[in-house]
Amino acid sequence: MSEDKERALQTFRALVESADRKFGRVRDVAAYGGGTSRQQQQQHAFQKVFKAYTRLWKYQQENRSKLVECGLKRWEIGEIASRIGQLYFGQYTRTSECRFLVEAYVFYEAILSRRYFQGSEPNAKDLGVRSKELRFYARFLLVSVILNRTEMVNHLVERFGALVDDCKSTFRETNFKEWKQVVQEINRFTKVDKGFNLRPMRYCATFDTHRASLPYVARFHAKRVLKFQDALLTSYHRNEVKFAELTLDMYRMIQCLEWEPSGTFYQKHTFKPKENGDTIDHSGASGIIDMNLTADMTDPNIPPNPRKATLYRPSVTHVIAVMATICEELPPDSVVLVYLSASGNAGLNNVSQVENSGGSSKSSRHRVPSQTSHGQNSGLSETQNNGKRERGYYDNYLWFGPKGNSGTNNLYPGDLIPFTRKPLFLIIDSDNSHAFKAGFTRR
Repeated sequence: MSEDKERALQTFRALVESADRKFGRVRDVAAYGGGTSRQQQQQHAFQKVFKAYTRLWKYQQENRSKLVECGLKRWEIGEIASRIGQLYFGQYTRTSECRFLVEAYVFYEAILSRRYFQGSEPNAKDLGVRSKELRFYARFLLVSVILNRTEMVNHLVERFGALVDDCKSTFRETNFKEWKQVVQEINRFTKVDKGFNLRPMRYCATFDTHRASLPYVARFHAKRVLKFQDALLTSYHRNEVKFAELTLDMYRMIQCLEWEPSGTFYQKHTFKPKENGDTIDHSGASGIIDMNLTADMTDPNIPPNPRKATLYRPSVTHVIAVMATICEELPPDSVVLVYLSASGNAGLNNVSQVENSGGSSKSSRHRVPSQTSHGQNSGLSETQNNGKRERGYYDNYLWFGPKGNSGTNNLYPGDLIPFTRKPLFLIIDSDNSHAFKAGFTRR
């Protein structure tokens, strides 16, 4: 190996290590909380990571021949591109800006079309490389699902399932049960979501309004008293349809809370397949990784999407803590949307078990309401009507917890009262949603 090639390889490895260290610092940063100063620090950290990967990507492009001669594998290039895709998707989850989601799709599509992880036969026998390929397919599927790229999703599901089957037969001593479950999840998700083959759930200029009205819509958005800038989406159901940590109900809410980019936006990023079905090699697009360059992708014809914090199977305390953080940082001219999807029935089984056991929990539950006036107590406690038990105050809740757990997993309507000090739009998706209706009393 010549000195020039060895120096190029050492520089490349150093750039990889530096970028990976910066990537590890921002990978798990929460999408909410920290105040303005903390958010500015996080944004600065993300810019540093993007710059690190910009240098790394450009360097491997300019010195590709030297690095390949030194032993650089194609999957290593794919791993860099996959990390960049992860960064873009992470920015999308924190800002809800579709331009980052589109860029993540661009990088993942380039990895797929160039077959970076497939490579030569030795890679097929390398468990580490195959694991990276499996994670790549799972991430690409998530991005494609959110972008409603139906044809790509179907293509990826087929190849993902075949890859898992091949890994099971090749590495017989390794347990791929979790990956098999991921395949089952995405198959179930796409099958249940009947709207997958229909029109987009996002507000779309093509379907919802005439093009000429878009400037007026944007003007109305800018002038209205309250601006919709933040949303909290959470779901907790047993055996719910999901893929990764994206449940079907949260997925549909995400779609409903975003604007479909206009035609001007898509003209810059329309990728047509070749006649043989393979995707085009986007060598130019894969170099666009600087955040200042992607800023040009912002669609001026539509308002920004509201930021969304999504919580998968959270505890009650976690839901309340995140709501408190979002409300604390909510600007005075803004409104927050809270979507809670959970069952109100799971707790009934728990109540009946307490009653059948003859324990003292029932009497203790009504100790606090018994101190109130008789009129108030009649609305809070359990009542009997023709021998049938009616639901009282302590039966009116959402269930955020595993079956048979304690009452600490109950979210009561009263838990949300402190947050009504801020403009709040509340959606309760539950069989017990009537309990959260203001001024509602069951008689």
